[in-house]
Amino acid sequence: MPELPEVETVARDLRTAVTGRRIDGVTVLRPDIVRYPDGTMLPALLTGQTFEEVERLGKYLLLGLDSGDDLMVHLGMTGHLLVCDADAPVPKHTHIRATLDDGRELRFDDARRFGRVAYGSREALAAARVFPKLGVEPLSDDFSQDRLDAVLKHTKRTVKAALLDQKGVAGLGNIYIDEACFLAGVRPTRRCNRLTKRERAALLDAIKAVLIAAVANRGSSVDDYRDVWNARGSNQERLQVYGRGGQPCFTCGATLRSTQNAGRTTVYCSTCQR
Repeated sequence: MPELPEVETVARDLRTAVTGRRIDGVTVLRPDIVRYPDGTMLPALLTGQTFEEVERLGKYLLLGLDSGDDLMVHLGMTGHLLVCDADAPVPKHTHIRATLDDGRELRFDDARRFGRVAYGSREALAAARVFPKLGVEPLSDDFSQDRLDAVLKHTKRTVKAALLDQKGVAGLGNIYIDEACFLAGVRPTRRCNRLTKRERAALLDAIKAVLIAAVANRGSSVDDYRDVWNARGSNQERLQVYGRGGQPCFTCGATLRSTQNAGRTTVYCSTCQR
């Protein structure tokens, strides 16, 4: 599933590609992909509007329109936003095509259809429960030790489970939690209330570091992720533990352990992480 670095990469590309562009027409091939309102209404709602801004909140994309409403997109497991020439081949699982005033198209495809598209004001999207309340943004100045401690100090959940909860820290997922825990020297299976002050501080620094590096590398294409131009990211080449269970640790050579935690495959080094 695309996580914060992948979604941030898409958001930055979209700012360049669609900001200031008018929507001249919309085709919805799978109305059920639109969670709010009824998908058959989307062409009439979007046609004639202009994209004014693109914002990322957690793993959500909010494409602001001149009406004041947003086109909200969550990529789910295999969702993909693509900007391309109108005559480019249409992938099998393309669900929405929006023609732009420069002759290109903004397309949304999603093979597994776990992605979400919605339209409306922020208030309407929240009331319809398609846009949830999110926690602190880990790349913002608000992501402080106090904010992270509020997520970790008073719960017996594992570090992995606590950081997966989007109401605490927004945008983290399986890849970057495992990577941050490795960088911090903390096992993701540890109980949060047993972490020391030093370990919580190490996690704060590690979360920021792995996310900043991954954004710079345009995300991790470990499965289906591609950017707006259909290109792969390169951060998967720099992953230390994610997806490497049973392989040697790059730091100490010990065999990386793989287990299930918080419903996710979790990989760590029992030597480098305590």
